[in-house]
Amino acid sequence: MTAAPPAPSFDSKSFLAALTAAPGVYRMLDAAGAVLYVGKAKNLKKRVSSYFQKTGHSPRIALMLQQVAGMETTATRSEAEALILENTLIKKLKPKYNILFRDDKSYAYIGLSGGAFPRLFYHRGAFEKKSHYFGPFPSGLAVREGIQLIQKTFLLRTCEEAVFAHRSRPCLLHQIGRCKAPCVGLVAAEEYAADVRLAELFLKGRHGEVIEKLTQRMEAEAAALRFERAAALRDQIRALQAVLHRQYVSSTRDTDVDIVVAAVERGELCVNLAMVRGGLHLGDRAHFPQAGVEAGAEEGLAAFLEQHYADPADHEAPPRLILDPWPLDEIPERLHGGAARNEMERAWLEMARHNAQLALAARRQNQARAGGRLEALRAALELAEAPRRIECFDISHTMGEGTVASCVVCVDGAMKKSDYRRFNIAGIAPGDDYAAMRQALTRRYEKLAYGKNEGEAAEATAPDLVLIDGGKGQHAVAREVFAELGLDHLASVGVAKGEERRPGHETLFVHGQPEPLELAMDNAGFHLIQEIRDEAHRFAIVGHRARRAKARGRSALEDVAGVGPARRRSLLAHFGGLDGVKAATVEDLCRVPGISRKLAEDIHRQLH
Repeated sequence: MTAAPPAPSFDSKSFLAALTAAPGVYRMLDAAGAVLYVGKAKNLKKRVSSYFQKTGHSPRIALMLQQVAGMETTATRSEAEALILENTLIKKLKPKYNILFRDDKSYAYIGLSGGAFPRLFYHRGAFEKKSHYFGPFPSGLAVREGIQLIQKTFLLRTCEEAVFAHRSRPCLLHQIGRCKAPCVGLVAAEEYAADVRLAELFLKGRHGEVIEKLTQRMEAEAAALRFERAAALRDQIRALQAVLHRQYVSSTRDTDVDIVVAAVERGELCVNLAMVRGGLHLGDRAHFPQAGVEAGAEEGLAAFLEQHYADPADHEAPPRLILDPWPLDEIPERLHGGAARNEMERAWLEMARHNAQLALAARRQNQARAGGRLEALRAALELAEAPRRIECFDISHTMGEGTVASCVVCVDGAMKKSDYRRFNIAGIAPGDDYAAMRQALTRRYEKLAYGKNEGEAAEATAPDLVLIDGGKGQHAVAREVFAELGLDHLASVGVAKGEERRPGHETLFVHGQPEPLELAMDNAGFHLIQEIRDEAHRFAIVGHRARRAKARGRSALEDVAGVGPARRRSLLAHFGGLDGVKAATVEDLCRVPGISRKLAEDIHRQLH
């Protein structure tokens, strides 16, 4: 590493004289030693020299260079290593002058689970080793449409494992022709595996190959005089062709292309990414920098390409990129980009440009609306400043079972889902909402009170306002927790349901105000409180239902020694479900084939 200590004025000539020509990463520092900018270079000496020996820099770079008091460089063995290191440092340090796009891991995928009868499912988040994933798709809608098409065409199951393991008769999806009911053995494993292979080919964009294989199977069935099965395959082929022709904007070839467009309006940058897979246009997605850094379209596009395609495990670059603006001064060598080459590509490019403009217009409108609502909330609650970060807590349970607390976050008037948290509540009396709220608030804010470790930045960020979904008692518990943690300075509001629990009649218990507050139903700040409170309620209910389903999804019969899948299915079929098994006596259980008296007694004891 070569380093120059921070100084009132940076001696660029001395620093450049000793700088290596190897590939690597450079960091520009201000007088306090804070990192202003991180960049990578194929040739460090040539790249860093360009900052100090050339003129005509953009306003952003010119302002940054005025603040540079020192530099550090790290040489790497290759440009590829420099790209990975640069991407890592940008995400970790979040330099003021880098164009940092959101580290978006939330792209949606279509998944196929492992096992003898793989399940088709919608997926976001980390991958599991036993499953196969296809994507990413630019939107959840594209994934759902893809799943619906594959389910209609190949009749793969979509049910959860707990449901699949305990079915005793085919479900409604089989009755309407959407599933071959492998749960009850109505399809052989070999036939189901063949359908899975075709679905995988289709998801990889090899549509012509899929139709060809289906046609071969249809002809084989017809030759064997199995005309009903041949007719079913014929209908399958026709349905697949019809959907392919109408579902998306399509090309005549099975092409994989990303169209990436950068647009700037009123100093705001938007990079719009459109995806074409197998010749089908799957839609697009707008990306905005995390910080309000003013940058040109070329700078923004180059930064997005380097960050988005840095790790092929996250986002693998397709064989071709269509880029606008083009040409770019710098683009990673492994990315094959260029201008639109034919009428279809020009149509895709124009559509991506138009959607980038629409995304910028929608963002400006939302920002203006959010700013007005925050100012209205500040005035209504008599706060010194508009609350930039608002956190809201809610508790959900069913008769004390599966208690879950939610914490949702609103930043600058928009919900920030990456900072949401849920707390599984334990060790309290069932139904004690006060104890549940105390536990959730303590777990959320104790790191803020007692310091934080690296990697806990979001969790330990102080809110400007805390909303408690509950009345005076719940809010009083929150104030006790804040006092115990030395956070009594936090502003908070208890949001009570109000008369007859009707929306629009909520009562607000504001910390520091002696009397409850009721805002007008048309108050913009009140609308923001309602929106955040409703989101906390939704997030808590989803978490509670998932926890309850997990606890109930495992059949109590699975814990009985000697009761395997076959006997479970037999018991559930005989009594019409688990409730019927629970209501049965030992004598009733003995009447089920394969259930001895001792086993019946074990089952009865386990269920009661």
